[in-house]
Amino acid sequence: MPNLKTIRDRIKSVKNTRKITEAMRLVAAAKVRRAQEQVTATRPFADRLAQVLYGLQTRLRFEEADLPLLKQRQVENVGLLVISGDRGLCGGYNINVIKRGEIRVRELEQEGVGYKYIIVGRKANQHFKRRSAPISAAFTELEQIPTAEEASNIADELLSLFLSGAVDRVELVYTKFVSLISSRPVVQTLLPLDPQGLESADDEIFRLTSRGGQFQVERERLESPLQSLPQDMIFEQDPVQILDALLPLYLNNQILRALQEAAASELAARMTAMNNASDNASELVKTLTLSYNKARQAAITQEILEVVGGAEALS
Repeated sequence: MPNLKTIRDRIKSVKNTRKITEAMRLVAAAKVRRAQEQVTATRPFADRLAQVLYGLQTRLRFEEADLPLLKQRQVENVGLLVISGDRGLCGGYNINVIKRGEIRVRELEQEGVGYKYIIVGRKANQHFKRRSAPISAAFTELEQIPTAEEASNIADELLSLFLSGAVDRVELVYTKFVSLISSRPVVQTLLPLDPQGLESADDEIFRLTSRGGQFQVERERLESPLQSLPQDMIFEQDPVQILDALLPLYLNNQILRALQEAAASELAARMTAMNNASDNASELVKTLTLSYNKARQAAITQEILEVVGGAEALS
């Protein structure tokens, strides 16, 4: 017969765990809102930067500009910037982006191309260190809500590797935010820069809302604000010099946006994982309570039978 005290203790333990997972879900939801606010706050600068670059693009051909960040080279070594998280308890978020990076490495090895990692996040850093992978730099313990300063530090490292010739191309492996229950690891080329097609047709922002007591994401597609600069506009500097100054800012913006997408994906994955954990804990409490009631009823029945048996023996 099951021990009633053991079942009671387990029910209490599961209820305490459910309180923790529910609190973590709400904390992740609050951070998703902060990430959403940051995306909205940084968008005006990104839009203005894209506007200026697009205007310069109409004045000169980028491929004719002799600038280091636009120069295509024979690819012998690739730098892979892999963005993961510092913490766990977020479902398959970290392992999915790590696997995507490893798949890309196998593709490069088949092509006979060398590689080195630039890691963002403690989980990916630990994973690749245990496998003695070539890590050029690692950035860990970053803010859960990414900042422009962090993106600038990462961009400086990438620029140093690319301009020194240590790598001929830099690729970004990060998790693209799709919804609260869906994210997708993707690979994107960062360097050499190719600002063509700045008027992205699928540009959009997300908003975390609540409806019927449940969190959900609403996505808003943005109209492209890009327009050509006036033809009579006169530049005090050579447009090539202006472009040379703006391209590092464009790289910073691309990295910051990837960090924001990855952070939103991680927080959404944590929300989902903690929500599932809370639901599983509730189901387990129901099962344990049913087992406890059955065991208690069996104990009461046994006691009644013993009393009846003792009374018959006396009579």
